[in-house]
Amino acid sequence: MNIPKGKKIYFASDFHLGAPSYEESLERELKIVSWLSSIQEDAHEIYLVGDIFDFWFEYKHAIPKGYTRFLGKIAELVDSGIPVRFFTGNHDMWMFDYLKKELGVTIFKDKIIRDYNGKKFLIAHGDGLGPGDHGYKFLKKVLRNKFCQWCFARLHPNFGIGLANFFSKKSRKHTAKDHFLGEDKEWLVTYCKKKLTEDDYNYFIFGHRHYPIDFKLNENSHYINLGEWINAKTYAVFDGEDLGLLEFGK
Repeated sequence: MNIPKGKKIYFASDFHLGAPSYEESLERELKIVSWLSSIQEDAHEIYLVGDIFDFWFEYKHAIPKGYTRFLGKIAELVDSGIPVRFFTGNHDMWMFDYLKKELGVTIFKDKIIRDYNGKKFLIAHGDGLGPGDHGYKFLKKVLRNKFCQWCFARLHPNFGIGLANFFSKKSRKHTAKDHFLGEDKEWLVTYCKKKLTEDDYNYFIFGHRHYPIDFKLNENSHYINLGEWINAKTYAVFDGEDLGLLEFGK
């Protein structure tokens, strides 16, 4: 796919809307809406690469309350003709069809491969990829199990959402590492190197790690981690030739 001249593709992840408090989440939501407004004119596509919400579960007749300004902005973008792609993360994997129906977004639950202007992208949230973290990989299978989802839906939302918010807080503390751990200890670097033995990719785009990273894998390939929006406001933009990491407001 060729990007029209003057247009760009934007990537962001790990907004964690809803955390750690209502007031802090609302302040972050306003910044995110401001960022989306700032890119609206030249955005060709927007990828939101997981953990957009700190917790999300769609009961048959209920969803977590809040996020009105953000959801309204997404609807505005889609209605204006800008495709918005949502990825499920480890905090919001229980997205089903509500956001697709109401907002018109596309939802991906696994990695995807895209080609833009001759550049090949592999895009995913990043949870459960690479070696190690076997406990989470088992838990992910459990949480994606339809019977387990049915069981959770039997809980009253007041209890279910409260319980999920407690575990979401613990998960954020486990994920966040505020420095590069080294090439041999970054699981997603290991994953990228393995994928490069199977095919050529120019960019691996992930979230989940909560630390902005632009790591050169070889002369033609980069591993990009998008960072997060709780403490920073980082995102990536591809202008048709190059991809760079930026911080909103700087």
